[in-house]
Amino acid sequence: MSSLLLMALLLSCSGTGSAARWHEETAPKEEYPHPAVPELPKPELPPHPEVPELPKPEVPEHPVVPELPKPEVPEHPAIPELPKSEMPEQYPAIPELPKPEVPEHPAVPELPKPEVPEHPVVPELPKPEVPEHPVMPELPKPEVPEHPIVPELPKPEAPHYPAVPEHPTVPEVPKPELPHPEVPKHELPPLPKVELPPKPELPPLPKVELPPKPEVHYPEPEAKP
Repeated sequence: MSSLLLMALLLSCSGTGSAARWHEETAPKEEYPHPAVPELPKPELPPHPEVPELPKPEVPEHPVVPELPKPEVPEHPAIPELPKSEMPEQYPAIPELPKPEVPEHPAVPELPKPEVPEHPVVPELPKPEVPEHPVMPELPKPEVPEHPIVPELPKPEAPHYPAVPEHPTVPEVPKPELPHPEVPKHELPPLPKVELPPKPELPPLPKVELPPKPEVHYPEPEAKP
């Protein structure tokens, strides 16, 4: 049933497609008249200005190069002919050597195939029990003390220097020596020492002992004959 339905759907699709193409091909095409475009007047271009001909530059003639005399090449010296070596017309005959007699290979007897013992069955070893990892206890967080508040120090007051009198309009008078008052030094109080709490001692971790490895004895293979 499903194959019949698919065939019917394919035939209906192909029929509708061919009908749509036939309608498109046979439908009359609507012709729209093009609007008349008015012809624009051609713009009048001014004539090109006449370019005066430039005078040709006078090129000087190439100077005549005098012919140089040909150098005299010395002739090659004549090489004397070497005498030809006399070769013998016939080579001496080489005697044929007798062929050595090669012995035949001896027949190798077939050796019996050695019996290979079967591999011994290795028993399955029990899996060692691995202990679980110990749970580490949560350590208490150390309490960090707050930073101490440093008190603000009073600003030192600058001393007032005495006013210098104006120079009188009298002839030069020795300058009076003005006493320089000593400025008292302000000693700053020492900063308080901040003592940090001692580091907390962590408990030692427990040692995990692994079980001993089981000894496995494999059977020794028999010696080949």
